[in-house]
Amino acid sequence: MMHPEISSVKALLDDRVEKYNRPSFIPNDPVSIPHRFSRKQDIEISGFFAAILAWGQRKTIINNCIRLMDLMDNAPHDFILHHQEQDLQRFLGFKHRTFNDTDLLYLLHFFRWYYSRHESLESAFAGAQQELQTQQERLVYFHNLVFSLEDAPQRTRKHIATPARKSACKRLNMYLRWMVRQDDRGVDFGIWQNIPMSDLICPCDVHVERVARRLGLITRKGMDWDTAEELTAHLRAFDPADPVKYDYALFGLGIEEKF
Repeated sequence: MMHPEISSVKALLDDRVEKYNRPSFIPNDPVSIPHRFSRKQDIEISGFFAAILAWGQRKTIINNCIRLMDLMDNAPHDFILHHQEQDLQRFLGFKHRTFNDTDLLYLLHFFRWYYSRHESLESAFAGAQQELQTQQERLVYFHNLVFSLEDAPQRTRKHIATPARKSACKRLNMYLRWMVRQDDRGVDFGIWQNIPMSDLICPCDVHVERVARRLGLITRKGMDWDTAEELTAHLRAFDPADPVKYDYALFGLGIEEKF
């Protein structure tokens, strides 16, 4: 039996998931960037950059991501595998907040190394044998893999969060929601099969955090990995199989309804 207060929170969130988890959510959100593509690898790569650049004004994020995809000839996988050295000059001067061309060129280099050896980016998170058991392990593994190449710039590390530094990993958790969550609503892609939806951790931006605190779903001070885990544990009580669907509700309540 759920406590009455808890069940009314669940009812509110279930209602808002219905309201916001629908195609009308896509155009004004960075998820619109991977929705421009149909090929799995293009969705993975464009989605990754859209998630990593997802800070600041949504309009600016989307415009900069569109520009970045244009620079990759709107065929990111093909560009990454087949570009020539001189093709990289077009990225000089690219900037979004503190993410700059040094970071971008390194990530393009990493992706070329990675995709020339692997079919999908999923194994960069799940591990080659899907041996990683928790989201914490997966995100630490991914971060270490990205920076395993010898010329990895120190400055780029801050753009790829890791629970090893206690980060809540908002942007990577959002990216994993896009790639892993499966439903028939049309927003998330659900193209990765080896990470369970039940393992996903709720992406915690300022809107989500504010609403979650007001609803009593977060009690810890500060916003770090443990806080994101605490929130997700509460959401799992509402839906153990698909806790991060409530990201839509918390985000919608925060940004659309100023809850």
